[in-house]
Amino acid sequence: MKVIKFFVIFIVALGVIGYGLYHFGTSFASEKLVDTVTTELESSGELEKIKQTIESDPELSAFIAEAKTADTSSLPFSTKEEATKILIKKVGITELNNIRMKVQNGSATTEEILADIQNKLTEEEILALKVIAYKKLYNK
Repeated sequence: MKVIKFFVIFIVALGVIGYGLYHFGTSFASEKLVDTVTTELESSGELEKIKQTIESDPELSAFIAEAKTADTSSLPFSTKEEATKILIKKVGITELNNIRMKVQNGSATTEEILADIQNKLTEEEILALKVIAYKKLYNK
């Protein structure tokens, strides 16, 4: 009986620890990812290139333009950290890294990437990402 009791307590404790690691690990990873990418973009001047690319591409421009008039009170998240958590949960770190590599190599088109992300996120989540991107790009 003691062995069964010990085993049940061990399994419950292991579950609680696993959940805690997942919850806090995801938070830590998302914060680290956002900080690294933001710092890298700002220091390399890539942020300005991204802004110019968006402004010169009518499809991307139209995609981001919706963020100007969005009602931010009904969005599922409003910070970069929350957005990163959602992306990690719904898309996955591996897939996000694959997307990043495809963009850097030029082997994926904007339409392919947008379609892939739109299949995995809800309309509200996509709008929230647009708002965050708009605020970051235009310092709003």
